[in-house]
Amino acid sequence: MLYIESKSKDPYFNLALEDHVFYHLDKRHEYFILWQNSNTIVVGKYQNTAEEINREFVDEKGIRVARRLTGGGAVYHDEGNLNFTYIVDCKDGNILDFKHFATPVINALHKLGADAEFSGRNDLMIDGKKISGSSQFIAKGRVLNHGCIMLDSNLSNVACALKPKDAKFDSKSTKSVRSRVTTINENLPNPISMAEFKQAILNEIQTDEKMQEYLLTDEDYEQIEALKKEKYSTWEWNYGVTKEYGYSIDRKFDFGLVSIKANVERGMIKEIRIFGDFFGDGDIEQLESALAGERLDSGLGKRIEEKLDIGEYIRGMTADQLRDMLP
Repeated sequence: MLYIESKSKDPYFNLALEDHVFYHLDKRHEYFILWQNSNTIVVGKYQNTAEEINREFVDEKGIRVARRLTGGGAVYHDEGNLNFTYIVDCKDGNILDFKHFATPVINALHKLGADAEFSGRNDLMIDGKKISGSSQFIAKGRVLNHGCIMLDSNLSNVACALKPKDAKFDSKSTKSVRSRVTTINENLPNPISMAEFKQAILNEIQTDEKMQEYLLTDEDYEQIEALKKEKYSTWEWNYGVTKEYGYSIDRKFDFGLVSIKANVERGMIKEIRIFGDFFGDGDIEQLESALAGERLDSGLGKRIEEKLDIGEYIRGMTADQLRDMLP
């Protein structure tokens, strides 16, 4: 087994790294990767990004949003979080056997003094609270199993970043199940550093596997950066792959109640209707027509403002307030 430690905290680089190792590195070897991301929400492959994030909080805090290759629910990463990845041949007992891959982590935590246990389908728990979750991707006779472990994460950000705004979604995308969470250091007699935690996990894996470190080559970096640019850092991958879903929200302002109902497909407004007890001088259908076909990205508010005077249609409302009501 070859060991890779990513020096990058860029989620788009690290997700591209996994992809590159899975598809392009020598398949005669199996791989173990340790990596960390700075403030990021990582959504599962089959999720509706808009449904999983608190976009106002994410924008305010500069939290990046990324989509991974594997299914499962959305997770929050920061530098108090450690991610591990196995890329190995499919063998009996490995496919969807999350416990098999989590066992070295459990053993390491026991030796550090934490009473960790495997629970449910793919979680690690301490005293009934979640510290880690895992997901998998299988293709071409190989399995990619990765998980995130909260050593010393900011739990306030975890709660706020993953809490959607007060809106209703009608979609077939996989929804995250919120769990009570904790960190490992909150449950250790003596808190440890990230470097110590990494070494504790490596020590457990090396009792069963002889590992040699693999250093990424210039060619590897070139291919990873290309994959990051073309796929993992793009709006189309992180937001636009979601199929059609329905969205509705009601919000009371000083100038009246505004209700929005919209159909969204691949991150773009397909159709939208705006209702309420507000006042306005323009034909609301003109505003609805202008919004149809727009992409739901961070620049939407500015584009709306350049097209129309929102106050003409909803007296008292700004373009930013309207954007804030959308997914």
